[in-house]
Amino acid sequence: MRTFVDQTSQTITIPDSPRRIISLVPSQTELLSDLGLTEEVVGITKFCIHPEEWFRSKTRVGGTKELKLDLIRSLKPDLVIANKEENDQAQVQQLSGEFPVWVSNIKTLQEAKQMILSIGEMTNRFFEAVSLLKKIDLSFDELNLAMKEVNHLEAAYFIWNKPMMVAGGDTFISRMINAAGYRNAFRDLHRYPEVTDEQVMARHPEVIFLSSEPFPFGQKHVDEFRQRFSSSRVICVDGELFSWYGSRLQYAPGYFLKLFEQIETVK
Repeated sequence: MRTFVDQTSQTITIPDSPRRIISLVPSQTELLSDLGLTEEVVGITKFCIHPEEWFRSKTRVGGTKELKLDLIRSLKPDLVIANKEENDQAQVQQLSGEFPVWVSNIKTLQEAKQMILSIGEMTNRFFEAVSLLKKIDLSFDELNLAMKEVNHLEAAYFIWNKPMMVAGGDTFISRMINAAGYRNAFRDLHRYPEVTDEQVMARHPEVIFLSSEPFPFGQKHVDEFRQRFSSSRVICVDGELFSWYGSRLQYAPGYFLKLFEQIETVK
């Protein structure tokens, strides 16, 4: 048996080689796949859409906020991987009383990288995790170099519509907004506050990002927002590349570079 401390400072004890892993977070599910844990992962959520093969074949244990606890119990996990923000605290605490539950808590890129390394260690995929981290570091180094002389525009990042909700400054998304070459127009607010048209206009965002998740913004919303906020450039963005903090991070910098070029063409 081995002992680990999660990102909420809770200690868990797991077998030397976990063989029955349940992931309750989409981005961490994808990470487990990229670390080569196809046989070990026995359960995922209905929102764990990557990889597609797992989504079609693995047992789905409910949604991230509405877990099927009895189904999880029937799978007899020797490791459950959760997240402080994405999962329901009461359900996570209930599971923690029955199984080893490792909880991530991620608001920065460094915390995301620490999570990747910790999961690699727990699942005996340390070298695979280190290799992945090298790819992530190289991608962000190239992005930072490209953005070094860029004039960062003010950007508002919307995650929901009716009510409108934006990403505040203490979120992982806000860190990715900065990395992408922008300043979060709502960086002084916390988590995901509701905002009004008047509050948005008062911030004078030069760019408005409409995320593909959790609300599925589309072209009709772009057209609507352009009418309401005519002084801002409005564009739909890939929410996974702004908010997923697992192995998908290696692709985010390349996407941000292309997005920056695309923004220059938006009127």
